[in-house]
Amino acid sequence: MEPKKQYYRNLADTILKNLEKRQMEGYYFETAAEAVKKASSFLTPGCSVGFGGSMTLSESGMMDALVNNPDITLFDRSKARNAEETKEIYRKCLTADYFFMSTNAITADGELVNIDGNGNRLAALVYGPEYVIILAGMNKAVRNVEDAVSRVRNIAAPPNGNRLNKETPCAITGVCKDCLSPGCMCSHTVITRYCGTPGRIKILLIGEELGY
Repeated sequence: MEPKKQYYRNLADTILKNLEKRQMEGYYFETAAEAVKKASSFLTPGCSVGFGGSMTLSESGMMDALVNNPDITLFDRSKARNAEETKEIYRKCLTADYFFMSTNAITADGELVNIDGNGNRLAALVYGPEYVIILAGMNKAVRNVEDAVSRVRNIAAPPNGNRLNKETPCAITGVCKDCLSPGCMCSHTVITRYCGTPGRIKILLIGEELGY
């Protein structure tokens, strides 16, 4: 096996064991296609599905799978005609049967670290949807929470700022300035260290580099 793939598998095995201790359901797949197939298998006919903004969902093919699934009701804010409809879809996502997202980082010890601007994604992660399905490339894996926060601020936030046409310092300079500027994407930090409802959070690790 290619050394990097072996590294991803070994690290994933460590993370999966620690997720189990935290009552989170973990899986590992070599490819995004395999992960998308597994994630789709969780969905039941007639279920409602929400999702948080994520390059990983797009790059993996998960969004295409959801959009093209005729058996689900997808709460898709890209279909909103105005700001009020967007807000209403955000609210519906909190009552969805399934909520799809990625994670900004995951530690070797099985903790999820996420930082948001609006907080809609984190709200759904913490409480609301019956199940949360997380797809994450192994490029999101880090040593500990401190490294996770650093990763989000210095690796994920700058390109996300560019993607969202933000004028935050990180988007302009490529370096986090711990800003309080308009459009700040780091309003809320959530560390998920335990899942109170066993198996509610399902994490599909992928042996590829996906998202930021």
